[in-house]
Amino acid sequence: MSKLFIPEGYVPPLDVYDTQKAISFIKSTFQARLAKALNLKRVSAPLFVTDASGLNDNLNGVERPVSFDIPDVGETAEVVHSLAKWKRLALKRYRFYVGNGLYTDMNAIRRDEEVDNIHSIYVDQWDWEKVITREERTLDYLTDVAQRIVDVICDTQDLLRVDFPSIGHKLSRRMLAITSSELERMYPTLTPKEREDAIVKEHETVLIMQIGGPLSDGKPHDGRAPDYDDWELNGDILFYDHTLGRALEISSMGIRVDEESLARQLKQRGCEERAKLPFHSMLLAGELPLTVGGGIGQSRLCMLMMGSAHIGEVQCSIWDEATREGCEAAGIRLL
Repeated sequence: MSKLFIPEGYVPPLDVYDTQKAISFIKSTFQARLAKALNLKRVSAPLFVTDASGLNDNLNGVERPVSFDIPDVGETAEVVHSLAKWKRLALKRYRFYVGNGLYTDMNAIRRDEEVDNIHSIYVDQWDWEKVITREERTLDYLTDVAQRIVDVICDTQDLLRVDFPSIGHKLSRRMLAITSSELERMYPTLTPKEREDAIVKEHETVLIMQIGGPLSDGKPHDGRAPDYDDWELNGDILFYDHTLGRALEISSMGIRVDEESLARQLKQRGCEERAKLPFHSMLLAGELPLTVGGGIGQSRLCMLMMGSAHIGEVQCSIWDEATREGCEAAGIRLL
């Protein structure tokens, strides 16, 4: 079912060729500057993992992974939802040390995604992960890392606007950091998404922290799997999208679970059986490094920087007939 929104008077900011040039510039410039800002090295990453490994991101626990059998191997594989757990294991295998980390291109298929202007069944993002000390497992450290990412995003757009001065609104690097419970107290009558739109409309760039645990109404601000982010030490980076007139989440990130928080969150979600999976067993035994990490949406970042109205303008995916017809009538070119 189409959930297409056409902004009044919208005109695509660039033609098809310049759009491709801008996408290439954004991706190459941003990842180089991100690597420098966070001290990251590029690695290769899997498109799929075995279902028995426990490495796939379970997201909210209801999304179905795209899976297939491999007769010659005797295993069933799942296309990744994200690389949240795989990255942490890779840091151990590749012998990364404190202060260093990795980044990679992550490509995923989320078959149950409800598609609209900013959601697609195809997900492309930079996944990154960095080894930290136990003393760095704080909200202050999380906020510092988030601000570094915001600065890299704004630096990249500043350079993009030199070649394409007509595109998009200038993004704000002044980031407000606020917890989900503080946000709930500010807007008690609004839904979580309405709270995001309200706070981001006022402050332009916002880090919403502590997502996953229950708020005063017993429900979380947003869904989080229990086995990668520490719900007390995570956050989402959102920018105000002037084209769509709403908050746009660009990154979900967090300090990852340690032994104590993993056990607590598995119990809270009623999935303690996961503790027997290989990844979880290693973590509970203290065999994995303490880390911080996240994902940064590539297509979302491109549409935000350029002022595009639909994610299909910057990535190739599959859309329903009503969306295709609506976009064509509005002059929106889907790749």
